Amino acid sequence: MPLLVLVFGVDLKYAVGASLIVVIATSSGAAAAFMREGFTNLRVAMLLQVATVLGAIAGAAIAGVLPRAGVAIIFALVAMYSAWGAIRTPPPPVDLSLPPDPLSRRLGLESTYPGPAGPIAYRACRVPLGFGIMILAGMLSAVVGIGGGVLKVLAMDRAMRLPYKVSTTTSNFMIGVTAAASAGIYFQRGQIEPALCAPVALGALAGALAGARVLPRIHVRTLRFIFAGIVTLAGVEMLRRALTGGFA
Repeated sequence: MPLLVLVFGVDLKYAVGASLIVVIATSSGAAAAFMREGFTNLRVAMLLQVATVLGAIAGAAIAGVLPRAGVAIIFALVAMYSAWGAIRTPPPPVDLSLPPDPLSRRLGLESTYPGPAGPIAYRACRVPLGFGIMILAGMLSAVVGIGGGVLKVLAMDRAMRLPYKVSTTTSNFMIGVTAAASAGIYFQRGQIEPALCAPVALGALAGALAGARVLPRIHVRTLRFIFAGIVTLAGVEMLRRALTGGFA
């Protein structure tokens, strides 16, 4: 979304609509690869998707009355908070010797993901907190067109204490459905432009497939800093333009 606005000069509301279509494409392209590699936790995704879809429908309605500068400021604040959260010291993994979270155990949210020496076991905790944060993530997805992935990753990484690679891949699986829930409302308002969405979605899909191949070999700390750097630059520039009347 910031690339369309800041580099190509696309109107903010149309950029959000195109971004939602791109989110659907990238999620569809990479989700199968992440599932095949064994990173995505399907049970966690299905549970939290209920919350994000509800939030996305509410957020799409709110976005219709927000001024463009307001959308840009919300995006900038979320981006900078996400960057700060990504480079903080990660929380310690959940001690598997302790009793599991009752709800996590009942729903079967424990699983493993591939590690250098073999499968690494993990379990989710504080499931209700993660569910609540996901409602907000869905709302932000509809308002600023980012799929809510930045908050989804933080919710699973920080609140539910899932491993970072599991958080990012499970988020990728979820964001397409979340975006689809709000994209229909943007389409009804005439803010989905096919001539814009098609080439952007194709490029993003190619990038998603390439990213799925790189993820198993990239160091988590490197991944965090790449993420933080990109969203910080985008957030700062969006905030500057909003405050200087660039989105009047």
